[in-house]
Amino acid sequence: QVQLVESGGGLVQPGGSLRLSCVASGRVFAGHGMAWYRQAPGKQRELVAFIFDSAVTNYADSVKGRFTISRDNAKNAVYLEMNSLKLEDTAVYYCNGGGVVTMGSGRYYPNDDYWGQGTQVTVSS
Repeated sequence: QVQLVESGGGLVQPGGSLRLSCVASGRVFAGHGMAWYRQAPGKQRELVAFIFDSAVTNYADSVKGRFTISRDNAKNAVYLEMNSLKLEDTAVYYCNGGGVVTMGSGRYYPNDDYWGQGTQVTVSS
């Protein structure tokens, strides 16, 4: 059974930082894309960042310069370092594994079989 388990969410003040982790088991995702999505109340799930290998990353415009995605293939894990958090970053954050990355267009197509359960990030003063 494949599982992706996120952790690291919580309550933080504006300007603060959090580091999300997603550890996968049951399948190795090295050689495949991995990504972080988020879904705020009343909004559609949106792509935050994806990573193909350590050199290929892409970010939503709203998080560029503040968030950093990384991965550790030895641990079958992907991380999201979030700095300078804003109120609008409040959402449930989900990781996705095994996605397809198109290098030309720089797009990530999620694998709907491999989602984590989500971790809540709340930015509030």
